[in-house]
Amino acid sequence: MTRRQKNPLRQISEEERQTLEQVSRSTSLAAVMVVRAREVLAVAEGSSYTQAAETAGRKSGDAVSRVGAGFNEAGWEALVPRPGGGFGLQYRTAERERIRQEVSRTPDRAKAGTASGSLKTWQRALRRASDGRPKVSTYTIWGVLQEAGWSWPENRRWCPTGQVSGKGKAGQVTVTDADGEAKKT
Repeated sequence: MTRRQKNPLRQISEEERQTLEQVSRSTSLAAVMVVRAREVLAVAEGSSYTQAAETAGRKSGDAVSRVGAGFNEAGWEALVPRPGGGFGLQYRTAERERIRQEVSRTPDRAKAGTASGSLKTWQRALRRASDGRPKVSTYTIWGVLQEAGWSWPENRRWCPTGQVSGKGKAGQVTVTDADGEAKKT
């Protein structure tokens, strides 16, 4: 004897049925979407959650019941896999802005030992600063710079993408690429 379903699948429309059938036969969509579509179709045709799980190649009917409950609320969007797990974002907007601020500052040659910035010198400066991050890594700094649209061009100095600075006859010159914004994407 089976248990009563706490959240039975609602009546699906003909349009939803067609969409589910297309997704269940798809070879280009994510496999989890295809399996979930098969499960919802099996339940819609009158199968129990356990039978629908077996039909779709799953072991447990509990997962089918969760997909059915999601389908009741969100429709076919419940088939789309959501991100799960992973580490949370450690550096929020304020910390990222602090990193960008440190990078845009001209380094003190006597303190840093160099006149140009590098990931390692910025890491040391951020770790030493009272408002800095004591455990910031060079990889994090690199990621923040990439996100801000900065690159490491041929002159081996970090600068905004589309800008290059160097010495010219008249002194320090900054050249801006007219197509710089298009190249960032």
